[in-house]
Amino acid sequence: MKALPADVSRVLLLVPDPHARFAAVELSREFVEDEVRGADYGLCTYVFAWDPEREPVSSLSRYLGGYGDLRMRPDFASVTPIENGVYAVVCDVEWPSGEPVRVAPRQVLADELDALGKLGFTPSIGIEHEVTFLDPDGEPLTGHGVDYAVGGTERLRPLLRDLRTKLAPLGVESARGECHPGQYEIVLRHREAVAACDDAMLQQLIVRAAAAEHGVTANYLAAPRTGQGNSCHVHLSLSPPAPEAFLAGVLAEARALTAIWAPTWNSYVRLRTGPFSPRSIRWGTDDRTSAVRIAGRGAGRRLEFRFAGADAQVHLVVAALLAAGRAGIEAGLTPPLEGEEVGTLCLTPWEALAALRESRVLSAELVEHQSALLRAEIDAGCDAVTDWQRRRGALRA
Repeated sequence: MKALPADVSRVLLLVPDPHARFAAVELSREFVEDEVRGADYGLCTYVFAWDPEREPVSSLSRYLGGYGDLRMRPDFASVTPIENGVYAVVCDVEWPSGEPVRVAPRQVLADELDALGKLGFTPSIGIEHEVTFLDPDGEPLTGHGVDYAVGGTERLRPLLRDLRTKLAPLGVESARGECHPGQYEIVLRHREAVAACDDAMLQQLIVRAAAAEHGVTANYLAAPRTGQGNSCHVHLSLSPPAPEAFLAGVLAEARALTAIWAPTWNSYVRLRTGPFSPRSIRWGTDDRTSAVRIAGRGAGRRLEFRFAGADAQVHLVVAALLAAGRAGIEAGLTPPLEGEEVGTLCLTPWEALAALRESRVLSAELVEHQSALLRAEIDAGCDAVTDWQRRRGALRA
């Protein structure tokens, strides 16, 4: 079990929730060493039954009755510095009986890794996230896209200088300006799947905190504005090398899994209007207009899955890819011809909800859980009065 570094004074116990963020409890080093290491700590059940505003989703009654505690089991291999003296430790979660919480995103991924391992395959995962940096007035920190730019990023430089140091423990492969105003992309190096997803979420946590210290907002909306997109691209390779059936399985299930790639109302603005939207389900060699891109060469050859937005829960995204690919292997599927469109992702949350319930690769419990969360998202959107509605209403005057 990995020891806590000497400079640790406080420990953040973190649990990935269904909305691409962490639930957290802060403890002293002494308490962790005396009471938690080798044991557990409590976390309210409703973490897995809340909406993005932390309001309970009533249909998920198993997680709401009595609002009791689950058990957090710290994974000390995940120890990561967050700020001076404060370190994060990502946790698995169990019911008091010791049964894993099967819908917890980290557990969903662990279960899929186990199933794929029984077929003799081990994945290596690299995650890239796009983020848009906004000033206090909500405007992008650059007035234009800075794709691969050096000049034009002057307002970003103090924050980026800080992030180079703070993100170093996560193993950043590359970072660069992106094509939309204020947009930046950070790519983490390939690693074991659970660690890759933990680190992708830790990256977002660190980026948000650093941005706030600079008076800036780090925006991970899938569509910061109409016609723009923040994505979560997953680079995946298998050992031994992935058979073609893995790709075929993902393509066959991609539409049914839209709700995993696109869990919010805003997700569908990206899919409908983003210039590199992956709504057309097809694959291509080194083709960034394809939903699945075959990238790299030699030992670095890999599949790049471009389905998910930056708002997607990354453990679930990777788990869904593995589940679909595994189904393709088990069925001996053959992929379509390169460039051939075999369908489209769902373009509304209603379509995605219906398609999810037809998924053949996710557990029934997870499908029901994700369906409840998406229904709550749809209801909240239908209950909201937006600037778009006000503008359209004014036109009727």
